[in-house]
Amino acid sequence: MLRSLKDLEHYTLYASDGEIGTVVNFLLDDASWTVRYLVAETNGNSGGRDVLITPLAFREVDWATRCFRLALTRDKVRNSPGIDTNQPVSRQHELDYHRYFGYAHYWGGSGIWGSGTYPTMLAGGMWDEAEASSLGQDVDRPGDRHLRSAAEVRGYHIQGTDGPIGHIIDFIVDDETWEVRYLVIDTTNGWFGKKVLVEPRWAREVSWEDGKIHFDLTRKAINDSPPWNPTAAINRKYEVQLYDYYGRPVYWHTEAVLECAAPPVGPVI
Repeated sequence: MLRSLKDLEHYTLYASDGEIGTVVNFLLDDASWTVRYLVAETNGNSGGRDVLITPLAFREVDWATRCFRLALTRDKVRNSPGIDTNQPVSRQHELDYHRYFGYAHYWGGSGIWGSGTYPTMLAGGMWDEAEASSLGQDVDRPGDRHLRSAAEVRGYHIQGTDGPIGHIIDFIVDDETWEVRYLVIDTTNGWFGKKVLVEPRWAREVSWEDGKIHFDLTRKAINDSPPWNPTAAINRKYEVQLYDYYGRPVYWHTEAVLECAAPPVGPVI
């Protein structure tokens, strides 16, 4: 199911031995547009600091009661590697994190989660020190993937071919793969505050330094796309309408055949 990332903030986190804290942010993979970690603000009994929680740690997600149940103890979370969520997270920190928890790493495979599409497919794997060491030789190369704060990217400006068209106010994610399926764009900048969806993989360029995402689409094309209703669930009928409007191939047919969707390519509007 597709869900608003903003709506997942403030979900309660439960370790196997009790409540651990609340979700306050998310870290996005800036290459694959996938949520790699939740940022949790732990309560006083667990150290009172921000920690990272990977979807690999989920034992159960209870959408009705707005809570994530983890296959971890509170002490295990409390003693996890520290993190400065105000800075991009390097691969080296991820190596330390996965080593600590004993999780298999997700990078280096053909899918967005190792060799597959879902974090559950990777959750049963184990940390491989030899493989991690070989990967670790290149962790400091310029241009390596980093993780970005969703709170930071929310607010990035959207640039059409003929000028700015608005800014990101939210992300729509798949609650099984944790891919960011759509950016929610507020076109308030002269377009009467309409809210529309755009696939991030359609972007021509992302300027992380300037906080801008460039699309080969005109401002009018983006503004005239099917409007997004935040009070209604996004269903397949709406997605078909959206992809038809932009003239892009739908992602779910590719996923069914190849397991992992390839970035859609379509004509400039």
